[in-house]
Amino acid sequence: MTTIPPSPARAWAEISSENFLHNLEVAREVSGQKVMAVLKAGAYGHGLEKMAQLLESADVAFFGVASVGEARRLAHVGIQRSIYLLGPTFPDERSEVVAYRWIASLSSLSEAEHFNRLNEGNEPLKVHLTIDTGMGRGGFLPENVVESFAALLELKNLKIVGVGSHLPSADEDREFTIAQFSQFDDLVDKLSELHTFEWVHLANSAGTLEYTSRTTNLVRPGLMLYGISPLAGYQDRLKPVMSLKSRVAIVRDLPAGMGISYGRACVLERDSRVATVGIGYGDGYSSHLSLKGIEVYLNGCRCPVLGRVTMDQIMVDVTDLEACQSGDEVELFGENILVSELAGKAKLIPWEIMTGITPRVLRLYK
Repeated sequence: MTTIPPSPARAWAEISSENFLHNLEVAREVSGQKVMAVLKAGAYGHGLEKMAQLLESADVAFFGVASVGEARRLAHVGIQRSIYLLGPTFPDERSEVVAYRWIASLSSLSEAEHFNRLNEGNEPLKVHLTIDTGMGRGGFLPENVVESFAALLELKNLKIVGVGSHLPSADEDREFTIAQFSQFDDLVDKLSELHTFEWVHLANSAGTLEYTSRTTNLVRPGLMLYGISPLAGYQDRLKPVMSLKSRVAIVRDLPAGMGISYGRACVLERDSRVATVGIGYGDGYSSHLSLKGIEVYLNGCRCPVLGRVTMDQIMVDVTDLEACQSGDEVELFGENILVSELAGKAKLIPWEIMTGITPRVLRLYK
């Protein structure tokens, strides 16, 4: 029987390890602090296990994940780096946290008391205290934290090694963020009169790039590690890690007046050459990119996407290209067209686009 080799992928994402490590160094240089690498949501769509394995020897302080499920995946591939749970845990997850010695971020006294009971008879479980300085998602309120802290220190099966908070508007509201840094630093000063913290952290990517704290020694970059700056002025220091690519399936000559894609929302105004490209919203190339002036990079030129994005294909105007044929490589976003450009035109956010790239898109690690 003849063995037929598998055909190449219709759509794939090239992941640059070199660029990822470059961006990590930028985070270190800008902040002058240790780094918690945020790897939640499949490392922002780049591949949770692969990116964690890449960083195992890169001297980061923690891997930050969103859920016990993500922590478990890292444990199952042998990751030894400390794993930090960025948000509150469900009660029925906490026994697993204790068993694996993952680091929980505590948002309430009742949560802390539950961990304390579950860890009876073991070495104290390392935990961090979360203070809600404006995110409204979890943590102790500033007006209650000092009073609650005295009760937390009585829980002998826990060891509070860190304190942190989260920035909701560092890329949008500078005045609020400066006030938030000041409030957090003041709270840390008060708590430090009662306890010594090994780790103090507040800054996400925008916070790392633009702001300073007098108390922190750890930053938690996410987006910037993947080469996209939440603040446009810093983009030239970063290198995109993911390049989303596909190939031209067919090229056709179509007459003026021809409708393109569902709803005929696009009607050709001239005789055109139109390439059909093998990617769509089923791959995570969002339908929200439809009819927003989005372009792709093909044969050294930017070419406009025509009509609505369909589940498996898009159509691209290649009339002005000197040459285009079946099999030509197409960059949807990457080094030539930043994902933040797509997000801005479509009124999305880069985080959403990258984490939305589906499993049927092959990840290729360079």
